Amino acid sequence: MKKWLYLTIGFFSCFAVTTAQAAGDAQAGKVKSASCAACHGVDGNSVNPEWPKLAGQHEGYIVKQLYYFSDGERDNSTMKGMVANLSEQDRADLAAYYASQTPNIGAADPELVEFGERIYRSGNPDSGVAPCMGCHGPSGAGNPAANYPALHGQHAKYVENQLHGFASGNRVNENATKMMQILASRMTNREIRAVASYIQGLH
Repeated sequence: MKKWLYLTIGFFSCFAVTTAQAAGDAQAGKVKSASCAACHGVDGNSVNPEWPKLAGQHEGYIVKQLYYFSDGERDNSTMKGMVANLSEQDRADLAAYYASQTPNIGAADPELVEFGERIYRSGNPDSGVAPCMGCHGPSGAGNPAANYPALHGQHAKYVENQLHGFASGNRVNENATKMMQILASRMTNREIRAVASYIQGLH
């Protein structure tokens, strides 16, 4: 119980992190996004549920992820090749463009929505799973100041894959507290599937 309480307090007291970065130009980013459209869609709303929607995502978070793919901290050979020649300005422009777009909100599985909402909003005190909304907000809008991503409308399959990645340690791009690795590793497969489905319809 104490561990869950400490994690919950940590999630709700997420502090602002500011990172200096180039100012992005959304119009320039739209032009530069042409090579991204095949996977992420023209407006950042990908069709394949394995690939993330980028529409409406915070600029700072997108820039951070692009650097992670470039540095190999996120292991994805396709993305590593795509970002290899991006300049700092390119990253900022792409981030500005996708942040300016509107995500398409999906629908949660009716059989999972109640359980998924419970995990998202209340966590699981018995297993030490803190509520997702502590950092990602009640509506899934995220926290741009702290660089916590927006989740609302994200593909359930993509969210599920990322949670399994955090749980296994294959995705490790987190701060020193490793909050996502700790949280995801305590979640059951049913909890992961339900909360991912809930997020897909969250807005």
